[in-house]
Amino acid sequence: MRLALHSPPHSPHKDLVSAVGWNLCNELYTCSDDRTIWRWNRGGEALSKVCTLEACFTDIHWYPSMSQRQRSGAGTDIFVAACTDGAFFIMSKGGREEKRVEAHEGAVISLRWNFEEQAVYAVAWGPDSDQLLFSSGRNLFIKPIQSSSKQLQWEGHEGLVLKVDWNPINNSIISAGEDCRYKVWDCYGRLLFQSPRADYTITSLAWCPSGDVFAVGSFNYIILCDKTGWPYGKEKLNTGTLLSVAWSLDGTQLAGAGGNGTVVFGQLVDKRIEWTRIIATLENHNRIRIQDILSETAEGLDFRDRVIKMSLGFQHLVVATATQCCIYSVSNWSTPHILDVKDTVILVKQCLRYFLLVDCFTGLQLYTYGGRHLSNPKFQGLRAESFNHQNVSLSDNVLAVIDHNDKKVVRFLDINSGKLVGDVMRLSLDVVEIALNQLGNLTDQKLVFVDSNRDLFITPINRLAAFKLASMVENSMWNDVADVLVAVADQRLVVWYYPHAPTVDRDLLQYVKLTKDCHIGKNAKLQSFHGPRCMVRRADGASISAHVSPYPFLLFEHVAAKQWDQALRLCRHVKDNLLWACLAGTSMAAKELNMAEVAYAALDEVDRVHYIMYVKGLLSEEARQAELTLFRRRPEEAESILLQAGLIYRAISLNIRLFNWDRALELALLYKKTHLDTVLWYRQRYLQSTK
Repeated sequence: MRLALHSPPHSPHKDLVSAVGWNLCNELYTCSDDRTIWRWNRGGEALSKVCTLEACFTDIHWYPSMSQRQRSGAGTDIFVAACTDGAFFIMSKGGREEKRVEAHEGAVISLRWNFEEQAVYAVAWGPDSDQLLFSSGRNLFIKPIQSSSKQLQWEGHEGLVLKVDWNPINNSIISAGEDCRYKVWDCYGRLLFQSPRADYTITSLAWCPSGDVFAVGSFNYIILCDKTGWPYGKEKLNTGTLLSVAWSLDGTQLAGAGGNGTVVFGQLVDKRIEWTRIIATLENHNRIRIQDILSETAEGLDFRDRVIKMSLGFQHLVVATATQCCIYSVSNWSTPHILDVKDTVILVKQCLRYFLLVDCFTGLQLYTYGGRHLSNPKFQGLRAESFNHQNVSLSDNVLAVIDHNDKKVVRFLDINSGKLVGDVMRLSLDVVEIALNQLGNLTDQKLVFVDSNRDLFITPINRLAAFKLASMVENSMWNDVADVLVAVADQRLVVWYYPHAPTVDRDLLQYVKLTKDCHIGKNAKLQSFHGPRCMVRRADGASISAHVSPYPFLLFEHVAAKQWDQALRLCRHVKDNLLWACLAGTSMAAKELNMAEVAYAALDEVDRVHYIMYVKGLLSEEARQAELTLFRRRPEEAESILLQAGLIYRAISLNIRLFNWDRALELALLYKKTHLDTVLWYRQRYLQSTK
C-alpha cells in the first residue's frame, strides 16, 4: 500500500507553507510565511486568496461541529489562524476577520478548537462553592473545582436547557428548557420531579433562599412550586416572556423581568400551617389569621414588619419578622412574648419546652417559650446558613446537628450551656436527615437518622450503637405526644409503635412494626404526626391523612403514669399482639418483671418467660441488674456490674454461658486463680460435646 502523490506545478505561495487544514466542505486552506491564506479544491487547484495579514501564519484549524458527520452549519464557516506576533484570528471562510486575540508576547506555534465546544446557557454554584453546575445543549454538567474529581454529566431535557439553579439549603437542582418542562434533580443527577409539558418554553426559574419553594416563569405566567416540584398555583401576567426571576434575601418577595419592559413584584401569601385543631394562615406580608376548627373561632395577628418565618407546634406559635420574634400560646393570642432579632431568621425549630432560632449573624439561639434566652450553641466549623429541618433536631435534653464540613459526623450539644456533650457520632456514609424523640430524659434519648443510601437507623445517644430499621426511606418523623416513629419507605407508610425495641429486645420489632399501603407513591413527604393522625404530602401535592392504632398511645399514657394495672387491663381488652409487645418492651425497660412476664406469655415467648422467672429468683440485686443488662445484649456492661459488686464467679459464669472462653480464663487468672479449674472443666466438657 502506498500514497499516490502529486503537487501543482504553480503554487500561489511565495514562501514557506506553514500549515494546511480541510474544512467540512472538503476545501483545503493553506497558510504561508508570505502572510497569505489560499483556498484550494480537492483536485489541487488554487481557487482564491482568502486574506493577507501583517504577520506570518504558523497554524490553522477549523471550528469543529457538534457532530463530526455534520456537513453544514456555523462550524463550517469559521476557522482560527495563529501568527508569529503572538495573536490569533477567528476568521470566516471568506477571509473576514471576526475577532483578534492578543494571546502571547511570542509567536503562537499551535492551537486547536475543543471538539466539545458548545454554548453554555446557564450556570450555578454548588452549596459549598466547590462545584459548578452548567447547561450545554440538552445536557447538564456538574464540574468540580478540584481537578482530580470526575465531572458528572447527564441528559436533562429533550430541548436546549435554558435555566438552572442549585439551592444550598436542600442541595436540590432545578432546570428548565425548550421542551417546555421544568425538572427537579438531586445533586447526583437523579430525577425527582418532571412537570407536565407547558404551552410555552420555560424561560426563567429560581430557588427561594430557604429552599422551601421555587418560582418558574414563562410567557405571561409564573408558577410557585414546592421544593419537591408540585405547583402551588399559576399566576397569569401581562409581561410577555418572563426572562428572569429573583428572590429577596429573606425569601418573602419575588421580582420578575418581562419581555415587554415590565417589572413584576410578588409577595408570598396564604402560607398555611396546622397543628391539631389550630390553623395559621399568612394573609398578607404582616398579618396572620388564626382559626380554631373545634371552637369555630378566628383571630387576626398583626405585625409591624413583614413575617419571614412561622412555626406552630407544642402548644405555641413562633413568628419571626424582620426585627422581632413573637411567641404565642395557643390558649392566649393577645399577649405574646416578644424578642428582638438582629438578622433575618432562616430557621425555627420547636420541641416541648424550648425552641431554636437560626440566623446568619448570631448563629444558633435557644429560648424558652417564656422568652428566656438559654444558650448559643457553637462548635468549630459551624455554618448557620446551612441549617434546615433535616440536618438539625431539637429535644428537651439535647440539640443534634449534622456537621456541614463532614456529613458523616453528628454532634450533640447541651441545651443549657450550648457546649458539646457526649461522643461525636461518626458513620461510614453521609447522613442526610436526623430526628430526636421528644419524650423521656437524657438516658432515654434516641436518635434516628437516614444515610445517603436511604437506610433508616436508630441509636441511643448515650451509647452509640446504630440499629437498622428500614431501607429505601424518603423521610421519618417522631410523634410529638408519644415515642412512636413513622417513615415513608418504598412508597408505603411504616409505623414503629415501640421503636426502642432494639435497645430492650430487638425481637419485639416484628410485633411493633406496621406497614400501611396508603397509595402515597414516590417522593412522598411526611407533614405532621400528632397522636394517631399522620399527614403525608404526595409528589403531586395532594395531602393524605393516615390513621394508626390509638391503643398504643393510651398504653403509653398509663405506663408514663406508672399505672401498670390499667395498662394490663387495656391489653387484655384489645387482645392484640401489637399491644402486648409494647407492654413487654416498656415493662422490661422499667424493670417491671411481673408485668413483662405476663406480656411475654401472651406473645407465646416461652424462652423469655423462663428467663424472666430465672431473673426474679436471683437473690442479689446486682445479679438481677446484670442479667437484665445481658437480656439487652450488652454483655460488657453486665460483666462490669458483677465485677463492681464483687461477684467474680457470676462474671466468669456469664462469659462461660456466652462461650467467651478467653475472657472467662482471663478473669479466673486475674482474681487469684480461684475458679481456674471451673473454667477448664467447662471448656473440656464443651470440646467433648462438639466432637
